[in-house]
Amino acid sequence: MNKRYRVGLIVPSSNTTMETEIPAMLQERMKMKPETFTFHSARMRMMHVNPEELKKMDVDSDRCALELSDARCDVLAYACLVAIMCQGAGYHHVSEERLSKVVEENAEKAPIVSSAGALIEGIEKIGAKRVAIITPYMKSLTNQVIEYLHASGIEVVDSISLEVADNLEVGRLDPKNLIEHAEKLNIKNADAVVLSACVQMPSLPSIQEVENRLGIPVLSAATATVYKILTQLKLEPVVPNAGKLLSGVLDK
Repeated sequence: MNKRYRVGLIVPSSNTTMETEIPAMLQERMKMKPETFTFHSARMRMMHVNPEELKKMDVDSDRCALELSDARCDVLAYACLVAIMCQGAGYHHVSEERLSKVVEENAEKAPIVSSAGALIEGIEKIGAKRVAIITPYMKSLTNQVIEYLHASGIEVVDSISLEVADNLEVGRLDPKNLIEHAEKLNIKNADAVVLSACVQMPSLPSIQEVENRLGIPVLSAATATVYKILTQLKLEPVVPNAGKLLSGVLDK
């Protein structure tokens, strides 16, 4: 029997990658599993990645969760990592709990996944304590991501900030360029690499290649989000060619 799942996506209005990479991974999975995923989005207004717009946008996530719960989605994914991480240590717990309450008040139950929480859990799942990361953010926002990860028990041993403030331009970055960027990371003391600490910066086409080149696990905010979506749906978290986290070897 072909099982059908509705995936709700809460995305910034200028985000174009969440609705590209998440479906791409789950559609690849559909080739090997008797499942069908459909994708349903609600948008929060945001054009520039700065603390003011991010905080204002986050307020809209409640409305988005309510709208998606009308569609009776099976899982909701809040896809803006830095909007959560710029609001202080542990905020992903606050956000996830608040959105869960919004959904429940609409007489519906659906697990809430945040890309911020999913990345932390993904790093923990592969057994990493120290990571090197690449972000599209200005350095000040990258530092907030580093502080957030540190507060979660994860040390960032090196980072590269591409400093692209316009969110539309972030979505237009060539994921193949991340192969060269990753070569510049100091991974001597790293247990893993976060190739894109942002669900708007495309990275999926390069995840497996960079992992093969570096010889350590490579993940992204997007691959971690898919891992969490699948585990919340009680499905085996396997997607081909998407790095160790989604290889299936960690869950045997």
